[in-house]
Amino acid sequence: MTPNIKPLVAGNWKMNGFRNSLSELGAMTAGYDIAMRNRIDMLLCVPATLIFAAAQEALGTRVHVGGQDCHFNQVGAHTGDISAEMIADSGGTAVIVGHSERRTDHGETNAIVKSKAEAGLRGDLLTIVCIGETEAQRKAGETLDVLKDQLDGSMPDDSTAAKVVVAYEPVWAIGTGLVPSAADVEEAHGFMRNNLTDRFGDKGAKMRLLYGGSVKPGNAEELMGIANVDGALVGGASLKAEDFLGICAAYEKLC
Repeated sequence: MTPNIKPLVAGNWKMNGFRNSLSELGAMTAGYDIAMRNRIDMLLCVPATLIFAAAQEALGTRVHVGGQDCHFNQVGAHTGDISAEMIADSGGTAVIVGHSERRTDHGETNAIVKSKAEAGLRGDLLTIVCIGETEAQRKAGETLDVLKDQLDGSMPDDSTAAKVVVAYEPVWAIGTGLVPSAADVEEAHGFMRNNLTDRFGDKGAKMRLLYGGSVKPGNAEELMGIANVDGALVGGASLKAEDFLGICAAYEKLC
């Protein structure tokens, strides 16, 4: 954790969830009590088909709802895409950009991720920029070089601590059950903090840095207690309220 930074626990449902899945969101909002709200911010990024319904479900609860990607244009002939402004119009307040699954499955470069992050800021959305190395890059000792390249190339020049969050997700740890050691996470997050502070000054020093990759209730307290880890970006464990709230509950001991 970083002193004086309110942690964020964000869920990413990926390509999962139907309207009947919103009962889980209802349970999450019920469990997000006053004590927990004082400790952490909670965000759930759902498929585009559910943004409006999820935002309505969460209305008045202080649980935020967001999208998982956005196009860099506001409108246009881009079949199947969704803009940041459309997310906001549906009631969303946040967006994830640059997730490794987007970078891999859709060939998104740092330049594309940066343009999408700029779009998120243009749409007044909290913008989570994802970075992380592959297993081959880690084994080759290239982790910090990869993180530097992705940070330098993916972050908007006008990034602020209030509107931009960085999520470190080692690609090899996403959905695999594998988790880097605490020392590895601390090294990566410390490097990110220094990079962002060098570039953005006080804004970078106050930017929230999330860890993502097989975060579960059983390891959340250890991971969230590491220096410069200011929350989590949670995949599979965010689909069930019990698991997601279990991760959030780690802050009952940490805060």
